[in-house]
Amino acid sequence: MNIRVVVVDNSEELLIKLTRILKEIDGIELCGSFNDAITAMQYVRGNPVDMVFSDVVMPDISGITLAAKLYELPDPPEVVLLSGIPGFSLEAWKIRAFGFIIKPYTKTQIIKMIDQYKMNKRVVV
Repeated sequence: MNIRVVVVDNSEELLIKLTRILKEIDGIELCGSFNDAITAMQYVRGNPVDMVFSDVVMPDISGITLAAKLYELPDPPEVVLLSGIPGFSLEAWKIRAFGFIIKPYTKTQIIKMIDQYKMNKRVVV
């Protein structure tokens, strides 16, 4: 069973980087890459998604607000927040985000977060 993932980042460069990393990981089905939180939220509301990797600082809606809204859904995905500002890790903790990764991130950190998801959800890929 593949883990269905969505990526959200308003930085085109970082969106491409994370998309590339996820495509290289076995057992990951990349369902979408979005440069804004509103479009990503609309997608997740209408499609089954297991994990969302989202930048924190974005125009219109922050990644923290996106995560809080997603966690209100009946079957919410887990949200991993990404930021170059370490102080946001406290906000991520307050909304009970699945994880927080400080930018610049590495493929190893992304894999570790996916492995943690597999262990918590008992996913066999």
